[in-house]
Amino acid sequence: MLPREELLKRVVENREVVARAIDLAEQAIKTWEVVETDFLSPPEIAEIKGVFTRLSDIELIATGGYPQAERQRLGFCRSELPFEPSQVPLAAIQIAGNFLFDPPTHRDFLGSMLGCGIVRDKTGDIIVLGEQGAQAIVAPELVEFLETHLTQVRSVPVKTRRIELSELKIREPKKKEMVTTEASLRLDAISSAGFGMSRSKMVDLISSGDVRVNWKDIAQSSHALKAGDLIAIRGKGRLEVGEIAITKKERYRINLTRFM
Repeated sequence: MLPREELLKRVVENREVVARAIDLAEQAIKTWEVVETDFLSPPEIAEIKGVFTRLSDIELIATGGYPQAERQRLGFCRSELPFEPSQVPLAAIQIAGNFLFDPPTHRDFLGSMLGCGIVRDKTGDIIVLGEQGAQAIVAPELVEFLETHLTQVRSVPVKTRRIELSELKIREPKKKEMVTTEASLRLDAISSAGFGMSRSKMVDLISSGDVRVNWKDIAQSSHALKAGDLIAIRGKGRLEVGEIAITKKERYRINLTRFM
């Protein structure tokens, strides 16, 4: 049995989600089988990984159908068994229609899918393809249902069919590498340099709750960053903190990667 109460003591947010993950991990240990969660958001995944990081008898894999997927399923397996991402069940669908004169959004496709009666937890990322429609990652048991019931997005008739995960049309994110030199590792200082905005504007964004570090809300501009941290700002993209070195003048030289 896993030390459930001890593990939950470390949980700051998403307590119910983490508790459910612990239950599934215990099931994997007892049955010697792979057990998976529904699709989870990045903050939920980060919290669960943080809780499980010290456990040696259970292995955890996160997968969402492609490397950059935000919504992913977590699979649990006994650590002594072979375990690969392909053992976590995923499926992909194509939602095709003529959207030439009525360009759809992510919200349009998600709304139509949920309008069929399915729940958000069973859907992963949606890849919008402009006038051609979209592709979506879903739980395999939903495919046949969506093929039958997902027939319209907004006012446009669509045809929904299963495709292979290898058919997903993934666009590599645009990246910009940069180096900044700062007097400290404060969140406001590094973020303002990485996102190319004034420090006062960054302070406002942090205080208004628009900034997350490693998918957790951070409201303190003085929060100290470290190598490997991921900063996300709503509508602005993400910033990854790379190698940090100290200069001869005892300032911090920081490698940054911005994903746009």
